[in-house]
Amino acid sequence: MTTETPAPAAAPAAPPAADLTDPGTFLDSRERLFELWHGFRTRSPVHWHPVRDRAVPGFWVLSRYRDVMEVYRDNKRFTSERGNVLATLLAGGDSAAGRMLAVTDGRRHRELRNVLLKAFAPRVLEPVVEGVRQRADRLVRAAVERGGCDFAQDVAEHIPMATVADLLGVPAADRDYLLSLTKQALSSEEEGQSEEESLVARNELLLYFSDLAEDRRDDPRDDVVSVLAAATIDGEPLTGQEIVLNCYSVIIGGDETSRLSMIGAMDELIRHPGQWRRLKSGEVTVESAVEEVLRWVTPAMHFGRRALTDVEIGGSTIRAGDVVTLWNTSANHDEEVFTAPEVFDLGRTPNKHVSFGYGPHFCLGSYLGRAEISSLLTALRTHVAEAESTSPGRPIHSNFLHGYSSLPVTLRPERRPA
Repeated sequence: MTTETPAPAAAPAAPPAADLTDPGTFLDSRERLFELWHGFRTRSPVHWHPVRDRAVPGFWVLSRYRDVMEVYRDNKRFTSERGNVLATLLAGGDSAAGRMLAVTDGRRHRELRNVLLKAFAPRVLEPVVEGVRQRADRLVRAAVERGGCDFAQDVAEHIPMATVADLLGVPAADRDYLLSLTKQALSSEEEGQSEEESLVARNELLLYFSDLAEDRRDDPRDDVVSVLAAATIDGEPLTGQEIVLNCYSVIIGGDETSRLSMIGAMDELIRHPGQWRRLKSGEVTVESAVEEVLRWVTPAMHFGRRALTDVEIGGSTIRAGDVVTLWNTSANHDEEVFTAPEVFDLGRTPNKHVSFGYGPHFCLGSYLGRAEISSLLTALRTHVAEAESTSPGRPIHSNFLHGYSSLPVTLRPERRPA
């Protein structure tokens, strides 16, 4: 027998049918997904989404830019402490709530964010960013010399993980191990991976950082783990769980989104040779190209909140306790905000995308993420004359993240004068 949560009385007519809890929904072509989200925005912008075959409630889907921004700004009537993505929201909560920055609100959130800001200030990150530039240049040059590569696994995969590992002070010998754990932790690579495998990977990550934090208490260094291990709030040190959970948050957030953005950038430059020529010639700046890549790829498709009180949005009443999902992937293509949003335009300006979120939970690593994509585009522009796909990319299986786990390409070198 199947059950379906009834829609609230105020729910508007449904847009084209789609199950947003099913990762398979997001394996459709980009054009079909554009149509899907256009249907949400125009026919049911504040939409009640029932969940079938589960003893869990349905949830609200916000697809317009203005509605998404309204909830991002509002941490008084909406909370992240009962989950901030569909998986945890529908499960009833996040075990890290109140201790990990992403799922903590109020005064404790501000205090934890201030602690981490010390390690993420642009001035502090300059040596890290210089390492990013050198790493991206080296990896792209090596790929060009080989002629062909899996761009996802041979190039993009190694830039953000090494960068975040530098930030956290992770030894070089452990980095491939951590990369494989982050993939498993989010179940983002292959269809059929079990939740049990994801849980084991998350626990292994937490145990790893627990051991590293103990080392840093005795031997502090210039890294995020040491900052957390030495930090105090109101005179009290952070708990071991707060340290470990925020390390976990940094490595998950810092690796996945940047990696998928870079893979998406390569794919779209191949699909849009005219845009590649604009970047290559200098007609468009690397800075504007970075912003369009972030808008177009939108690696984190959604975030979510729970309503703390009854709230009216777009003519619908969201009740206290309701789950509300904010679909960045739709907001970034809202015709009310972006001219010709279906066009990949590296010179687009202004470009006020929401790929890093907004408001109190705006992504702490946005500066570093932009620097990583910028370094990659600069290296491609410098060393690559032409690129083409050698076989279709393999999309990841997720209803949260969007992108490819494999992207085989051929890279032809820039001809240099003798």
